[in-house]
Amino acid sequence: MKTIVVIGGGITGLSTMHYLTQQIQEQNIDAKLILIEGNHELGGKIRSQQMGEFTMETGADSIVARHPGVLDLVREVQFEEELVYNATGISYIHTNNELHAIPSGSTFGIPMSKESLMASTLLTDEEKKRVLQDAEIPNDRFTKESSIGEFLEYFLGGGIVKKQIAPVLAGVYSGDLYELSVASTLPYLVDYKNNYGSIMAGFKAHREQFEKAADKKFISFRQGMSAFIHHIEKSLTKVQFLKGIEAISLMKEEEHYKITLSTGQIVEADITVLAVPNETVKQLLINEQLTQHFEQFTNGSAITLYAGFNVPDSVLPADGTGFIVSHNSDLQCNASTWTSRKWAHTSENGNLLVRLFYKDSNPRYEELAAMSDEQLTKVALQDIKLSLNIEDEPIVVNVTKWINKMPRYDLAHRDALQTVEQGLEEHYPNVLLAGCSYYGVGIGACIQNGRDTAGKVMARICDNM
Repeated sequence: MKTIVVIGGGITGLSTMHYLTQQIQEQNIDAKLILIEGNHELGGKIRSQQMGEFTMETGADSIVARHPGVLDLVREVQFEEELVYNATGISYIHTNNELHAIPSGSTFGIPMSKESLMASTLLTDEEKKRVLQDAEIPNDRFTKESSIGEFLEYFLGGGIVKKQIAPVLAGVYSGDLYELSVASTLPYLVDYKNNYGSIMAGFKAHREQFEKAADKKFISFRQGMSAFIHHIEKSLTKVQFLKGIEAISLMKEEEHYKITLSTGQIVEADITVLAVPNETVKQLLINEQLTQHFEQFTNGSAITLYAGFNVPDSVLPADGTGFIVSHNSDLQCNASTWTSRKWAHTSENGNLLVRLFYKDSNPRYEELAAMSDEQLTKVALQDIKLSLNIEDEPIVVNVTKWINKMPRYDLAHRDALQTVEQGLEEHYPNVLLAGCSYYGVGIGACIQNGRDTAGKVMARICDNM
């Protein structure tokens, strides 16, 4: 009987176990499955918290619905009845101390049509003309491994990148656009440019798929995102869970691995999946050659703050769901989601719930990170006053600091990953990496990575049978 151990009980580890369980049962394989999680609760960056009448997601607040495998997993664990979709509305960019609507018909601030481009109130006429010059500029230098910032600026111009695209993309991918690759952000843009002559023409050719995804892009659950995690856990009846127990080290011994736990217990495994952050992997695998490569992966940081008010959600701008902060703004935050508007289930009485984000790209970040929760609350309330003209005191506040916990896919990521994978195959065969430190940010990417990882595990089991 094979023993398979997954270290890490976030969505990647749970998805790996879900698909492993499926395939082991289908192929009638005798295997022991163990999941080890250092925290007492599973979920990783998925954490729901109830405070009074409000439900707050202190980690990820939703899942991209169209990502391959997301709705499949929800259906497979029979949790469809709990699904909720985001309310659709206008997203804004806050610049020059005003809210400007991100034009409809754009994705990540990139206009998908001339009409969308012309509707922008953020760009000058000259900047709009520059975007249209894309059709006249051949691609003789950029690949998917190029900088997304350099790619977009070369073809669309610096104006739209600075004013409309960078605030949106940087908000999603937590990094400097000029240090992120096209492959790790929007890889299809290179194909659009190469195959259709311009980025806009590429979007036009794929208009139908983007229109289908335009509304209700995101999903959550009536009782919060953590409810989904708890439900997956309950469904994994064949898995032994070791929660609140840390894996301290992993040592190869002949054809097996010995995993030492914080309790002193030793677990033996034939195949081990490391679905934990890069820093934890580096500590588990004590190998000087690999350590220098693990150090090439980088992380970002962010502070999020929720404020709930005894004020009706209707005080918000009509149809608005939040904003991203661009240049020339007196706001200290990088972005704000009007949570009660976007997710009605988060506010039982229809009162206002706002979430603000302060990222390490913020010039004041170090100062903000050193503040107490009370000091941060004062900063946030000033941002809410300036952006929404609300001066009421909140009835609940929640501050969460994610310090060095946000994977950042810079231009060195791909080469570092290939080197690490080769090193693992040499020094730790049957140890597999998984998770957002390596294979894609976002819950959808983690679910797909869990499915792919389960397939790799099964291939190794079958090879040794």
